[in-house]
Amino acid sequence: MLCYCSGEQKLEEPAPESPESLATRDFSASGLSSRTGDWDSKLEDAQVDEAESTLKEALSLNYEVKLGHCWGDLNTKEGILMLPFKCTGGIDIRTLSPRMTKAIMERTRQQKPRSKGKNVLLGVMTLHSVSLLLEAIFLKAKSLEQLGRFKEAAEECKTILEIVESALPNGMPQDIGEDVKLQEMFHKALGLLPKLWIQAGFLDEAITAYRQALVRPWNLDPLRLAGVQKDLAATLLYGGVETSLPHQFQLLASTTPKTNTEEAILLLFILMKKVLYGEIEWDCEIIDHLTFALSMCGQFEPLAAHVEQAIPGTYTRAERWYFLALCYSAVGQNEVALNLLKKVSGYSEARHKPHLPSFLLGSKLCSQHPKHAREGINFARRVIDLSSHRNGHFSDQAHKFLGICYGNLARITVSDSERLGFHREALNSLNRAALIGEEDPEIMFSLGLENATQRNLSAAFDNVMMYSDMVSGSSRRSWKLLALILSAEQKITDAETVVDLALDETGRIDQFELLRLKAVLQIAQEQPKQAIESYGVLLALIQAQKEQSKDFDSEPLQERILEMETWQDLAKVYTELESWPNAEICLGKAKSLEFYSPENWHTTGNLFKAQSLYKEALVAFTIALSIEPDYVPTIVSTAVVLMKMSSRSLPIARSFLMNALRLEPTNHDAWWNLGLVYKMEGSMQQAADFFQAAHELKMSAPVQSFVRDIGLNGRKKCTYQVHVRDCFAAAASCARAAFPTAD
Repeated sequence: MLCYCSGEQKLEEPAPESPESLATRDFSASGLSSRTGDWDSKLEDAQVDEAESTLKEALSLNYEVKLGHCWGDLNTKEGILMLPFKCTGGIDIRTLSPRMTKAIMERTRQQKPRSKGKNVLLGVMTLHSVSLLLEAIFLKAKSLEQLGRFKEAAEECKTILEIVESALPNGMPQDIGEDVKLQEMFHKALGLLPKLWIQAGFLDEAITAYRQALVRPWNLDPLRLAGVQKDLAATLLYGGVETSLPHQFQLLASTTPKTNTEEAILLLFILMKKVLYGEIEWDCEIIDHLTFALSMCGQFEPLAAHVEQAIPGTYTRAERWYFLALCYSAVGQNEVALNLLKKVSGYSEARHKPHLPSFLLGSKLCSQHPKHAREGINFARRVIDLSSHRNGHFSDQAHKFLGICYGNLARITVSDSERLGFHREALNSLNRAALIGEEDPEIMFSLGLENATQRNLSAAFDNVMMYSDMVSGSSRRSWKLLALILSAEQKITDAETVVDLALDETGRIDQFELLRLKAVLQIAQEQPKQAIESYGVLLALIQAQKEQSKDFDSEPLQERILEMETWQDLAKVYTELESWPNAEICLGKAKSLEFYSPENWHTTGNLFKAQSLYKEALVAFTIALSIEPDYVPTIVSTAVVLMKMSSRSLPIARSFLMNALRLEPTNHDAWWNLGLVYKMEGSMQQAADFFQAAHELKMSAPVQSFVRDIGLNGRKKCTYQVHVRDCFAAAASCARAAFPTAD
């Protein structure tokens, strides 16, 4: 019927006046007219007569449509919407469905060529008649859609699919014939049904309809097939309804998607492959959906790989590098991300418009490690210069990262005068950022952290309280920084009280680090038994969390690092208690989590040192420094061992301690041991000055480092890729060179 409504009939063709319509002729050719063949029953005769009469009325529908379009009469258009109901009102589709299914099945079956006389199938409708009926149903569904009756329209559309799918369980044959509109009507219904279900609010039915459209070969052209796959992926991602795959779709259990997101990602991978092979054109919606899906799963490296496969011209070079930098920074590959961002600011892009987001991301990444501080300052200043003319809302963020980079630069500079200048610039930039972005809590937190690092504890306390008010006390970092500030003021009991309050206010994952801080505070109060109990609770919670996440390919990195640090702390406690076997067991657990960790080898060296095994301790410390040369606690411990081994090693020990103070000027252990070195050398006045400095710094030292444990760079990742033979070789050669005759 829709073939007439769509204007396929020619204008000059006269209106049909013959009592025998096209449908009548089709039925006659099939042996179904009153002049040919025998009827099974009078009921079927009446049904066919009704169908013929209805299809006759359809012949005049084309003219009504043209009349309505020519005169633009609203009433005629409304009448057009009601015509399919009039035309199909006398047809019982449910009764005719088996015959239509049989007709499709028999007419599309592969048969040998027959003579003209034997080519007639008695009692079987022609495909053209079936197509007319399907067209009528489809037109009725479209009219119901226009009237807002989406569920009824979906039911009508579903009828078409049920008829064809019952007749063709293995899909549409390739040689069905171009003169038959059956395939066209089926394809239209196949694409319309899921959209109708979505409009009706039945997302699970829509997903089922999309899957049924893809599970069999229906001769869909590449563009239409890609459209169905993309729409299904979008519905799975954003629909909010979790629907598992039916059993008949689960061909291989090992590769069957288990969630909506996995199924959507699989579909989007297929679409990206089609784009890569040129089967379909580039569609930005595909990469947008894929970006969202892989980001939600944390799979940023595969996302970067697909971005790199994008054809040239899809993105500008700056956009592509920025996108890739985001992906690599998300997986912790900041060095790779920074190299990409440096290209954006390089000479090749000087003639192009500056890409402000790349500069801002570069300043953020550089602020996470002191060695990139100077590059971060350059990135931040470029953002500030560009923001002065436009995009002023980036200015506060640029000043924030500028202040953080200045603070990092102050911690690695050698000159005292430069260090004081960088500290001043850091506070100035962060205060400027706080003035511009008054409602940004992260700026206030960074200002508090910088004040705490510079031992401006009163100002830091005020900043942290303001930050806590902004985030309504829901941040683990604010509680932790507040507790560390109180511990730096030697208010250990108050700090433990703050941690207890934080444990009641924060979530389960945030409680892990707070429990570790509670144990450290208990150690500071000389309560090793309570600390061991706290560590036991923490390890039990981590183990329970690992059991819950065992379905994932890998456990979260932060939990793995925290577990390793917990075993290290326990090893230190048992070392202080001179419980050597327990300390060794804890160290073994820590090394099983990350063998190439400087903290593990540092703790091993302290265990040997406590047992007066100085040579073994020196080897362990050397391995730690081979992994991370600037690890200050190991540098100080190495100097202590050198002092204990021989008086001839005092110059070397002094050199180690001076290097430690260059890296961390507020380390009171380094100042104390430097005073011991000068005392052993007979320089009492200098020793007294160093002891005084050590005492003052210790009175304002937190139980944990402000920078290492709370800084923007967060916890260090266990990514030390050093071969163990190289570590031991370096340790042995260092020991032999420094102490050729040491006992």
